[in-house]
Amino acid sequence: MTLQLVLGLVAVAVSVVAWGVFVAAVLKMIKIIRLGQPDSTRNGPFWARLKTLIVEFVAHTRMAKFRSVAPWHWMVMWGFLIGSAVLFEAYGEVFDPHFHWPIIGTWSVWLLLVELLGLGTVVGGVALAIIRQVNHPRRADRISRFQGSDFKSAYFVEAVVIIEGLGILGVKAFKQSSGLEVAPLWTSFVTQPLAQLLPSAAIWVSIMALIKLLSGMIWLIVVGRNLTMGVAWHRFSAFFNIYFKREADGGVALGALKPMMSGGKVLDLEEADPDKDVFGVGKVEDFTWKGVLDFSTCTECGRCQSQCPAWNTGKPLSPKLVITQLRDHMYAKAPYLLAGGSRDMAGDEVGLVEDKYEDYKKRLESIDVLAMAESERPLVGGPDELGVIDPEVLWSCTTCGACVEQCPVDIEHVDHIVDMRRYQVLIESNFPTELGGMFKNLENKGNPWGQNAKDRLAWTEGLEFEVPVFDGELGDAEYLFWVGCAGAFEDRAKKTTRAVAELLHTAGVKYTVLGPEETCTGDPARRAGNEFLFQMLAQQNVEVLNSVFEDRPVGQRKIVVTCAHCFNTLANEYPQVGGTYEVVHHTQLLNKLVRERRLVPVAPVTEDVTYHDPCYLGRHNKVYEAPRELIGASGAKLREMPRHEERSMCCGAGGARMWMEERIGKRINVDRVDEALSTAPSKIATGCPFCRVMLTDGVTARQSDGLAGAHVEVVDVAQMLLESVKRGQPATEDANA
Repeated sequence: MTLQLVLGLVAVAVSVVAWGVFVAAVLKMIKIIRLGQPDSTRNGPFWARLKTLIVEFVAHTRMAKFRSVAPWHWMVMWGFLIGSAVLFEAYGEVFDPHFHWPIIGTWSVWLLLVELLGLGTVVGGVALAIIRQVNHPRRADRISRFQGSDFKSAYFVEAVVIIEGLGILGVKAFKQSSGLEVAPLWTSFVTQPLAQLLPSAAIWVSIMALIKLLSGMIWLIVVGRNLTMGVAWHRFSAFFNIYFKREADGGVALGALKPMMSGGKVLDLEEADPDKDVFGVGKVEDFTWKGVLDFSTCTECGRCQSQCPAWNTGKPLSPKLVITQLRDHMYAKAPYLLAGGSRDMAGDEVGLVEDKYEDYKKRLESIDVLAMAESERPLVGGPDELGVIDPEVLWSCTTCGACVEQCPVDIEHVDHIVDMRRYQVLIESNFPTELGGMFKNLENKGNPWGQNAKDRLAWTEGLEFEVPVFDGELGDAEYLFWVGCAGAFEDRAKKTTRAVAELLHTAGVKYTVLGPEETCTGDPARRAGNEFLFQMLAQQNVEVLNSVFEDRPVGQRKIVVTCAHCFNTLANEYPQVGGTYEVVHHTQLLNKLVRERRLVPVAPVTEDVTYHDPCYLGRHNKVYEAPRELIGASGAKLREMPRHEERSMCCGAGGARMWMEERIGKRINVDRVDEALSTAPSKIATGCPFCRVMLTDGVTARQSDGLAGAHVEVVDVAQMLLESVKRGQPATEDANA
């Protein structure tokens, strides 16, 4: 009895300390998260967000993207959630081995659940530790998704999980060996046989209960003293991060970029005040509170890193490390910010000044030296500047969205990266030199190549029919054919434009093009961070488009595009600036026409073809089936690459990277072409002019290296369909290109 009393007092004493440390840590974390800018877009709708939260954590829909990990994590998660009830039961068991929860404590279903929780927690914890070991970076260097992760923290968490599970099973087994619990075998299929080997000693119930409790309390103390231990804190913060994700309907933060915001409102650039408003993110506290919550929730699992095209080709960018570096910086700088510190754009202190606070000296003394030093670091800067994020890291991103697609806790990497780019471009005027020419061309010529607007119809020359150009009246045209800058000016992309025009003409689809009235949608400007230039181009286009569709209701304003980037911008981002249209990709429309037998393939393209999913068509907009069905309709045999559909590898052109040089590591387009060539295709098909340019350059490079046959070519899906529809005769565009 004395021993049990001692055990109980030890449990209570340690628990008081542990819970005190943990609650204080939670309150501090909330204060730090609230240092971020307001964001009212996360407030609702409540039921839609709640449904998303329940579906994601109960069904593990995000985690299941890595199927080898999902079941083990699912076991551990439920072991933690429901196991908390078993943990609190231990407070009674350390004092009295007979103790159990009233009513449910002897219920057979509860006894089975406890058995499964204990077993699942142990098995799941061991499995996760093994997975971490098998994928340890020492075995495969950069290829490991755990490269850069905190292994000590992870092993600590996994060890506590396993001990907790053993404690649950131990208490149950000793209760049975001591005759304190009688349960049918089906509820205790592990602990009952184990109980046969254990002594009949009730004190061991209290000892095992104490072990179970202490492991949990030590965990609370350790994580409470380490606010940046994301692998532990995600157990709590993940629920909030999922609930407050950008898309309330459960979608990931892809497609449209988050608008540039200041003070919780979308920033109107015409009325913005540089002295008051935030232009992108120049300091870590410029991120919204949801951004800080993102940083706090990162589990360092490295799924984003494993899918990142930049990381996988030797670039310094790892989405995981960007998030963890921002997290560590935020929490290190927090004491300075909480004391009221802040700096202006020039880096001068404007927060902690004598005439602002009566307790100025007290506030200053409360900030440790490390926090003050952290406050002086630039958010973006090279090693000499001690920057948190290196410029090479920031500009390596292709905004392909693979990181966002894979993240199990819904971190919004792309939005954060673009926000930092916005500040660098708009305030610091600090960006890769190649972008300067692109920005100038967009501003002066309305396209990134700097071509004249009068040449936007040059692609129509030599066609056997007249391409209808908008002359002030839509007439009976069903679609506006948005050609895009690449489709109008880039020689390879022109072939796609011509093929689509021929197919629409053959199918009898009524359409019109804008010709010289068309201007770049602004996609490369926006993803490069030049929000001002994007707004200018977008508003100009919306004004034109709204006048074109003036007499048509919103639901009948149809646009067909061949460029995945134009598709995404027109469909998802133009509503932000007053333009709402029904936008379809050419593969979707052509597939519809084939299904309606308005286009009939008659001469099969009997070749082996692999298909490259454009990021802004596939991952950002979930268009996967239409292009594949068209390949099948053309008679070709599809050979899928190892990375396809939502895991498709980027071509390297997104995020304005098409206009930047790759100076570090392997070229992304060459890496993707190597994967395509591994399927032994005669054609590499795609549905985006950016992808076509990058893949063609990659194939040419491999052909010059002798690693690809001269017969391999890159084509758009529309060209394959046209060849099949035209009975294999040379298409008009090939004869006149």
